[in-house]
Amino acid sequence: MTNSPFSEGIVAGRLATADLADNFADLHPRLDDHEALVAADRCYFCHDAPCMDACPTDIDIPLFIRQISTGTPEAAATTIFSQNILGGMCARVCPTETLCEEVCVREAAEGKPVEIGRLQRYATDVLMERGVHPFVRAPETGKKIAVVGAGPAGLSCAHRLAMSGHDVTVFDGKAKAGGLNEFGIASYKSVDGFAAREVDWLLQIGGITIETGKTLGNDVTLDGLRAEYDAVFLGVGLGGVNAMGVDGEDKDGVLDAVDFISDLRQASDLSDVAIGRDVVVIGGGMTAVDAAVQAKLLGALNVSLVYRRGTERMNASVFEQNLATSKGVRIITNASPKAMIGNGAVREIEFEYTDNDLKPTGQTVRLAADQVFKAIGQSLDGNDLPDLEGGKIAVDDTGRTSIGGVWAGGDCATGGDDLTVTAVAEGRDAAEDIHATLSA
Repeated sequence: MTNSPFSEGIVAGRLATADLADNFADLHPRLDDHEALVAADRCYFCHDAPCMDACPTDIDIPLFIRQISTGTPEAAATTIFSQNILGGMCARVCPTETLCEEVCVREAAEGKPVEIGRLQRYATDVLMERGVHPFVRAPETGKKIAVVGAGPAGLSCAHRLAMSGHDVTVFDGKAKAGGLNEFGIASYKSVDGFAAREVDWLLQIGGITIETGKTLGNDVTLDGLRAEYDAVFLGVGLGGVNAMGVDGEDKDGVLDAVDFISDLRQASDLSDVAIGRDVVVIGGGMTAVDAAVQAKLLGALNVSLVYRRGTERMNASVFEQNLATSKGVRIITNASPKAMIGNGAVREIEFEYTDNDLKPTGQTVRLAADQVFKAIGQSLDGNDLPDLEGGKIAVDDTGRTSIGGVWAGGDCATGGDDLTVTAVAEGRDAAEDIHATLSA
């Protein structure tokens, strides 16, 4: 009997439970009290604070770090939450290395920035663990707002509206609230059910009702919401997954990376998650890296991340790329998928090398693969929507759409980068404009 490279197939339990627990432990463990004081002491508390300019939610970073340094982390957390109510999750998943920490004066002078992200997590964790909600709801206004999508944008919008005294109903198609934070990020970035706990903590403001299993266009309609509510905010995210358009894409073993990540996040036992021996991830963003790294951590022998452009064009940050390679992921660039090969199930993928202009070079390579994850971008899914621009809901600077009384934000809208922290900012700012409009 020959020892075929595909003989092991896609199976669960490749690693022992203890090994899986170690592999999926917290990527950046929380600082203890002494570590936080030492880290805060490195901040220059700059007058012009370039870190604040780089933060999409405009958190007063020097102020909250100074509050940590004076032994008042609860005050620091309140400073953070006043701008970013999901500051706990953003501290875990925000690419600080390309935002606030990249422009830190310490980074320019020493190549080692102040650990802003970890300090933010320290402060927010301290306050949340004490069961304290730092804000009080204003007197009820009698106004009702519908929010579609319980992800970062929708939750941020809902909280700010509730804080202003409005009643908010949040509709979401999933069985649980949280959106990307609950279903779409690597497990090692958010351990111990933090996403769900953060939602519960956020709801302490009062005035917010969440209805799960309700999708726009099926269970609720935009016209129906406009008739029943005083305003509508759409934070529906990007539910569709782009197709590669190559031969054999429908073979068994070819899966969407977002579904893989979601299934893994919801798994009660990681040893039940099946993974291949030879895994190939196609894409160059954060989702691709999250899928590739977790495939390796689950016990895949060979994991390759293949991107059609060079590493400098990857949406995944240099930190994320280095994380992938440190875990044993091989990154192959300037290669586009040409065909999935196999009899029923995928067994190999043929790639064609490209130049920097994506023109084929004529050279090809085949990679063994019993499992393929597509991470080539997502698209807006649905037809009961305002006017679109470039495949997303067209909005102005305040989040207003082409339909009166309807705002939008987050990944589904044209407002900015597809980042959790950006979605939070857009939801917050739309809520402010909704409040101003309803109060006029």
